[in-house]
Amino acid sequence: MKARVVVTLKKSVLDPQGLAVGRALGSLGFNEVKDVRLGKVIELDLDAKDPAEAKKRVLDMCEKLLANTVIEEYRVEEIR
Repeated sequence: MKARVVVTLKKSVLDPQGLAVGRALGSLGFNEVKDVRLGKVIELDLDAKDPAEAKKRVLDMCEKLLANTVIEEYRVEEIR
């Protein structure tokens, strides 16, 4: 079973990398970009049969290791 988790900084947290990328895009002529927030995508290959149980385990992984829940938020995009 495969799972994909997207982790991003909370909206209230300054994203210096996103600001730098936004400025660089503007300097390259991509003036339509108003804001950039960077994050990470984590793909997991799970040895599981039940999608509901797999999602529960992935959420637990996010809470314990994959995301710093003080400054980051996460979402599980797919379990297949």
